[in-house]
Order: sequence, then C-alpha cells, then structure tokens
Amino acid sequence: MTSDRRASWLKGVLDLLVLASLTAGENYGYEIAKDLAESGLGQIKGGTLYPVLNRLEEAGLVTAEFRVTERGPGRRYYRLTEQGRQTLAEQSGLWLNFDESVRAVLGRGEASRGGGEKVSR
Repeated sequence: MTSDRRASWLKGVLDLLVLASLTAGENYGYEIAKDLAESGLGQIKGGTLYPVLNRLEEAGLVTAEFRVTERGPGRRYYRLTEQGRQTLAEQSGLWLNFDESVRAVLGRGEASRGGGEKVSR
C-alpha cells in the first residue's frame, strides 16, 4: 500500500472536524477550510466542505445565515446548535476511543519491527 490514505481517513471524520471547528464561534466555509488546513489536515476544497456543511445543517447540527457584505459576494455563516454540541461531545469520545485502538494495533506493528528488520512496502 504505497498511496497516501489521508483523504480516505479524512472523509470518515470530516463532519466531526467541522463541528469542532465551530466551537469557537460562527464562521463561513472558506475560514473553516483555512482553519482545518492550518491544523495540518491539508487543503479541503469547497466541493468537499460545502456538502458536509449542508448535511450538518439538514441534520440540525449547525444553523446557517446568509449575510450580504459591503464588498464582494455575501457569505453564509455557520453556527453550532445545541444538538451539534451534544453530537460533537458524543462522537468525539467515540472517535478518541477508536483512535486509541488504532494506535494500539499500529504500536504492536512498530514493536515487531524493533530488531532491525526491514519491512518491505
């Protein structure tokens, strides 16, 4: 397996990351994507992000409000709802437990390579 799997991993957790990015307050799509990129997750394009935001809004986890700006196009601002906060808390715990399990299994793999053995990829 030589391909970069990060895009696949991100798909499984992007909804949760978007919710988490809104805990500091409302924001619009470009800034959400920028925040996630600055966190080390790479560039998340609008074609990926906006369907997530729409899905979260339809589920009642975020609310959205369109605002006209004096310069440039208007922006749609997203805000976490109480249901979104509850979902974030619950799903974050589940994700962290899953992460712990993955780390344990990967750690066993690392430990087994310990004696200077080469692992072919």
